[in-house]
Amino acid sequence: GYAELPRAVNITWSSINFKTILQWQPKPSGYFYTVEIHGQTSDIKKKCILTTETECDVTDVLRNVNETYTAHILSVMSAGMDNFEEPPFAVSEKFTPYSQTVIGKPEIKSYTQKGSKLNVMFKDPLTPYTFPNGSFQSIQDIFQHDLEYKLYYWKDQSSGKKDATTKSHTFEISIDSTKNYCFYVQGIIPSRRENRNGQESVVLCTSIGRNILDEYGAEVFIIIAVIAITVITLAIVIPVILCKRKKARAAREKEPLNGV
Repeated sequence: GYAELPRAVNITWSSINFKTILQWQPKPSGYFYTVEIHGQTSDIKKKCILTTETECDVTDVLRNVNETYTAHILSVMSAGMDNFEEPPFAVSEKFTPYSQTVIGKPEIKSYTQKGSKLNVMFKDPLTPYTFPNGSFQSIQDIFQHDLEYKLYYWKDQSSGKKDATTKSHTFEISIDSTKNYCFYVQGIIPSRRENRNGQESVVLCTSIGRNILDEYGAEVFIIIAVIAITVITLAIVIPVILCKRKKARAAREKEPLNGV
């Protein structure tokens, strides 16, 4: 009967850019799971009915991203069993997509370093939700002015980071025109208590012309200078020593003749 079925445990929500997956344990044997999503103001919605999996994509039933939801994971027998008996179930933690989904990686569209200016253009991550015309909504479309972006940048081969903030999709930063710079972009929701910082974009670096000193550092030049001085010293000293030895040998060879 239903009373003997295991209940789901370790229920977790995993959500990036509003794509939300519900996961739990254990793997069922001889029974199934059905997921019910309960909203505070919305009707109960069923997902992944009679599944043998231990995860369920519930994105499409969380469209009201400001709603707070709980998931009930029901342990059930086959569809032919008595449906009047209430199956055992486990309840998840509460989940509010707007305040808990993770902000994904922005995509760097282009960047240039001209003179003392670094310009970076990027675009928002997309969500699974669409406009009436079928185009996908971005996280900016949903978060509006709650979303901002930070650019973290630093001189190539340096560890000192600086940052700049924008609510648009471009950065223009004043930099040292003689140095290359590396950078990445990250979305931020300042109003959040948790999950304020989103995922970091890929790190990119500019590549203006660099001299050998910038490329390899002063240490290499010191080593090269020491080697060069050593070679030059040996080139001078060795011939002098050989010359002195040759003269000494010649002098020794003449000594018997002087004694005759």
